[in-house]
Amino acid sequence: MNDLPTVTQFEVFKNRKDILKNPLPFHHHNFQKFGDTFRVNIGYGKSIVFTRDPALIKHVLQKQHKNYQKSPLQTVQLAKYVGHGILTSNGEHWRTHRRMVQPAFHKKKLMGLMGIMQLAIRDALNAIKSDEVNNVPPLMGDLAFQVVARSLFSRNDIERPMQRLQQITESNQKMLIREMRQPYLNWWFYLSGAIKKQLDLSKEGRNILNTIIEDRLRSGREGDDLLDMLLNASYEDGTPMSRNQLLDEVLILFTAGHETTANALSFSLYFLAKQQAIQEKAFQEVTKLDMEEGDIMENLSLLPYVKQCIEEALRLYPPAYVIDRIAVAEDIFEGRTIKKDTMILMSVYELHRYQSFWESPGDFVPERFDKGKGKDFQEYYYPFGAGPRMCVGNNFAMYEMILTVAEVLKRFQLQTDLDTLDINPLISLKPNAIPIKFIKR
Repeated sequence: MNDLPTVTQFEVFKNRKDILKNPLPFHHHNFQKFGDTFRVNIGYGKSIVFTRDPALIKHVLQKQHKNYQKSPLQTVQLAKYVGHGILTSNGEHWRTHRRMVQPAFHKKKLMGLMGIMQLAIRDALNAIKSDEVNNVPPLMGDLAFQVVARSLFSRNDIERPMQRLQQITESNQKMLIREMRQPYLNWWFYLSGAIKKQLDLSKEGRNILNTIIEDRLRSGREGDDLLDMLLNASYEDGTPMSRNQLLDEVLILFTAGHETTANALSFSLYFLAKQQAIQEKAFQEVTKLDMEEGDIMENLSLLPYVKQCIEEALRLYPPAYVIDRIAVAEDIFEGRTIKKDTMILMSVYELHRYQSFWESPGDFVPERFDKGKGKDFQEYYYPFGAGPRMCVGNNFAMYEMILTVAEVLKRFQLQTDLDTLDINPLISLKPNAIPIKFIKR
């Protein structure tokens, strides 16, 4: 890949302030200028390959996935704050623990969590001030955090420690973003004590979770929740996870599980508030269904248009807006040599808006995901990643989002005067303020 068009280190440095704030316009400019794949020189003899080529993305994530692993951005930099769980590990360590965690998210297991999820959502929605303008991202952040907390621990009395844990994870994330986008300042981050401060906060967060786990073990009760499933998970020789590994996995579920869902819900509600005809169509679908009767999971399957609205929001604003991999051995793709240790950054955000694959890519059109139309977008639609490392909680997240949107539409009509979304790409794609008026139905 050495002959790819290259963004110079000088260009990166010249645009450093804009990149720190929001790198997506810089990415887009270079995709428009250089095409679907290019290199960015980041100095010290290192470069990163950026791509939105669906064939290369499929090659890396699916066809030749064994030849690629997560980069040190996640396995070292992110891991120092959240531990080595399935999101931040590679190789046999990842495979072993993925096998242990995966059963907790099978549909049969999730059925038992639907009631907990619904109650958590309804309690969170009670905080919405009707007939007033509310800022949606904090509301959805609290909602998603409580859903994860109750699904993990099946407790209603841990709001205060959970709020502290949320503050810690957000603080860690902001520091990590600075490290990733300003690598030339990393020496100062260590020297000034900024990183030590964040590592101390991370330890505090682990202590919060450890106390909750200790309380569960002392009580001797079974909660039929995600924590029980993780406590009962065992390696092939029958031994359980170590406490340290259990904390890693629980912390990953909190960090990855609540924020991505909260962001996706915020974007979904914005589009529904902005497009009244679409909102009305989704509302009519919801009103035809009695959510108090029957199996909750089965009811959610009867809301295909609500799901399409969420899928379209995930297309335009995918929480995991980039995916990184690093080659563990030399590889060949369409005649080009990908050398060992080549880092590839795949832009899901660009792929989801690429005019060659999507009709009217900038428009919010939920109907494009109508399975009855026969179109298959799996080659260029990756809201949860792809391949063996596809998000383990994708079904949990979709059920939560469909249920939340349905509960919101049952209670409120949504309106907004916001014309342009202001986004903040951190570890996941985050919206800034989204003012929406919730008019009680």
